[in-house]
Amino acid sequence: MSVVVVGSDATMVNDALRNEVAAALDNLDPSVALQDFSAAEAGEDPLWIRVLEALNTPPFLVERRVVVLRDAQALGAEGSEKIAAWMRDEAPGVVFVAAVVGTKAHRLVKAATRVVDVNVGSGVKARSAFVESKFAEYSLGADAATLHLVTERVGDDVARVDSLARLLRTIYGSAPLQRQHVEPYLGDAGTVPPWDLTDALERGDASGAITVARRMLDSRDRAALQIIFQLQRYVLNIARVQGSPWRTPDEVAQGLSLNPVAARKTLQMAERLGPERVADAVHLIAQADLDLKGALTYGSRDLTTDVDVTELTVIEVLVARLARLCSPRR
Repeated sequence: MSVVVVGSDATMVNDALRNEVAAALDNLDPSVALQDFSAAEAGEDPLWIRVLEALNTPPFLVERRVVVLRDAQALGAEGSEKIAAWMRDEAPGVVFVAAVVGTKAHRLVKAATRVVDVNVGSGVKARSAFVESKFAEYSLGADAATLHLVTERVGDDVARVDSLARLLRTIYGSAPLQRQHVEPYLGDAGTVPPWDLTDALERGDASGAITVARRMLDSRDRAALQIIFQLQRYVLNIARVQGSPWRTPDEVAQGLSLNPVAARKTLQMAERLGPERVADAVHLIAQADLDLKGALTYGSRDLTTDVDVTELTVIEVLVARLARLCSPRR
């Protein structure tokens, strides 16, 4: 049997690999049943030769052997093909577990008996489902409010969820968890993807846009001027579509180098807003940029939260006004 863990985040790949290796070993003694290799470690001989030797060695004193290959993306083309050939004709009594930090186009992923994809979608629903599945994986009994709290706090930094779940399992076992049990271990707020903000604007959801903007500032991953730049690029893309002959999402995607989803949304917003509202949006963003650079002040940093009051106020007012401009009910 062969199992390949694949994903773009190395931490998440390694977390999932650890769980797969533990499941493959079950109650076997690792000192007898386990051989562990890393393709990232350079040696005199090609690593794939030693991996193949391990894969073709029958189990001794144990019912099965587990061979682990970490960082398999670092294998060369020859080594990947040799190991993939073994995977297509596996030896009995051997479980092969590999980790690939990359895409599912890798040879080992295509040849695997089972693929564990640890990539998580960028939407809130996908992140929420991932948190719920991780807690279930570690048999943690958390209520809906607690799971929502975890999803909100980690944001886009979902690589933290596995270690959090393991820690909670160690402390509380399978006992029911509520907010007061989990909150002390959540750490700082993680960031959120930029499209969470633009999605709220497109819905005309001023409250939602303010919530996301606050989260961006709280996460310390984005300064206020970075949020301004993101919104500026978003609105200017809409303006470019209005002044262009592009009338289909494919034309917009090609002209602005956007992915198909972003291109479709940009085209829809250009059609909805019209030149006057786009000009208003550009003016609001330009004024907010000047305000953040010293044109006005609402006060210094809050001593209890360390939040810059001027930055927070300028960003909140800006996104609320943009949401009103973008509202489909306007």
